[in-house]
Amino acid sequence: MARIIFHIDVNSAFLSWTAVEQLKNGSKVDLREIPAIIGGDQSSRHGIVLAKSSLAKSYGIQTGEPVVNAFRKCPNLVTAPPNHKMYREKSRMLMDFLRTYTKKIEQVSVDECYMDFTELAGRYPTPVDGAMEIKEEVKRRFGFTVNIGISSNKLLAKMASDFQKPDRIHTLFPEEVPQKMWPLPIGELFMAGRSSVEVFKKLEINTIGDLARADVNVITLHLKSHGRMLWNFANGIGDDKVQYEPEEAKGVGNSTTLSEDATTYEEARDVFRELAQSVGNRLKKAGKKAGMVSMEVRYYDFRNMSHQVQLQKPTNDPVILCETACNLFRESWSGEPVRLLGIRTSKLVEENAPEQLTIFDIEFPKEPDEKHKKLNAALEQLNNRYGKGAVVKGTFYKPDGKKKKDGI
Repeated sequence: MARIIFHIDVNSAFLSWTAVEQLKNGSKVDLREIPAIIGGDQSSRHGIVLAKSSLAKSYGIQTGEPVVNAFRKCPNLVTAPPNHKMYREKSRMLMDFLRTYTKKIEQVSVDECYMDFTELAGRYPTPVDGAMEIKEEVKRRFGFTVNIGISSNKLLAKMASDFQKPDRIHTLFPEEVPQKMWPLPIGELFMAGRSSVEVFKKLEINTIGDLARADVNVITLHLKSHGRMLWNFANGIGDDKVQYEPEEAKGVGNSTTLSEDATTYEEARDVFRELAQSVGNRLKKAGKKAGMVSMEVRYYDFRNMSHQVQLQKPTNDPVILCETACNLFRESWSGEPVRLLGIRTSKLVEENAPEQLTIFDIEFPKEPDEKHKKLNAALEQLNNRYGKGAVVKGTFYKPDGKKKKDGI
């Protein structure tokens, strides 16, 4: 059976949730129907536009720009401060409702998730009918709207949900990609950031279709592994597995919003080192080791990205966790400024659980070769001449604890 995956995204979540809460408390004005934004203190780093209404968008106001700039574009703009505690509660309510349909939910941010609808599809005439029921019930229960994208993999479902908004349902199955996705500007491809788009334009790649038809080796030459990933995305190739886990097996993680955007690998590495220490300590305190590590990034413009890998052996060692997160970051970072970094672990096992050794973990005894025989003889002569213990033969170890070589 072909997979049916939904991507469910709250329309302008922070603004919608604030509007719903204000109306519930007696407000006569719906922020969604006037030029309005959610933004913080203009004198701080957080004085940026976090969400905007459709009318605010018509003035050219963009998410991520300074609030003061937004007021220049629209002097009668209405603004409200963010309330992250309330947002988390609205998010929890939404996810709890969606899990009444299926537990196969992968939440990727406070306002969006993937749902594996495959096993439910047979209950409805079409997947669109199922999505319509969910969309209308969200509106009736909670007072805000969502977009739902439908496809056979997560990438295309995500792309579909970003089509015309708000309060819409769109499909983007592989056979629809040439018609619906390829004509779009290259900047609308998921994970195609500003720096990647600049490289593509130099290569005369202006649409998603241009990238799909390009030579993948040329793209990889210019953008490395990130370029190959974008080429796959342009051709509709993406993961079709919704990553859901029972509550008790979710794992341990930590993330941090940076005081200033990180723009170099070295800055990100220092953050990962601290995060890995925290996650490793929490795993040890819980008596657990992790079999999978994921790295998450939020870019300057609030786009989210994550990348994960399964470890050869479960671990709670902060050094290994940091090294793994850094490798994942190098593989997938677009080069754009980063405002949040995180490390998540999953597939936990008990710390004292028996491990299956590989052949590389086993050290076999060796008879001393001719070189070691001569070395031992020389050591014995030196100790006889200068006194016992004058020169000591020992074993040197690598930082990871593995034997490196014998020496003196």
